[in-house]
Amino acid sequence: MDSCDRRVRAYKNGKTFDQCIDIAESMNPNFRKQIQVKGKVLWSDILTQVNHDELIYKLTLKYLRRDGYDIGNHKIPEVKKFTL
Repeated sequence: MDSCDRRVRAYKNGKTFDQCIDIAESMNPNFRKQIQVKGKVLWSDILTQVNHDELIYKLTLKYLRRDGYDIGNHKIPEVKKFTL
């Protein structure tokens, strides 16, 4: 059975998947600060800041959700602090 070797596949700008993970992780502290200051960050703002790289955008949202933020949905395209 063939399997994908995630270390050698090139994504946008020739980055590997592991490099995209590192970039997404490094951008999240900035997004967390923006959420604390403004109360929310729009999906479109995140997409602009990741330079329209879809993989990094999706990973960023994934890691924000992992860190306890409400990433919204298609009707509410914003990330904010999760409230109970």
